Amino acid sequence: MDITSLLYVNSSDLIETAQKATSALNSPIKKEERGGFDSLLDTAIKNLNLTNSYQSDKEDMELKWAMGEVDNPHDLTIALSKASQALNYTTAIRDRLLEAYREIMQMQI
Repeated sequence: MDITSLLYVNSSDLIETAQKATSALNSPIKKEERGGFDSLLDTAIKNLNLTNSYQSDKEDMELKWAMGEVDNPHDLTIALSKASQALNYTTAIRDRLLEAYREIMQMQI
């Protein structure tokens, strides 16, 4: 790594770079675009709500199928598949988060 170009850096260059960085941080960017923890948490909650709605739809379709109100078994199959895939996805995300938490807790400071 060649660091000879750093010999010619002066304080005005550093001040200018710091001002650009500060103005970039203070720019009016939406929360979703910043990608902070709050947007991650909002997305996780939305995904949980979606998974719950798919599970609810599946249960409704099963009840309708059992009572003979559904003529098309394809609708039941779609509801079962959506609920299964959403639950698998949610479980995978939960497992990854727990794995990351355990890894962070085992870090030595």
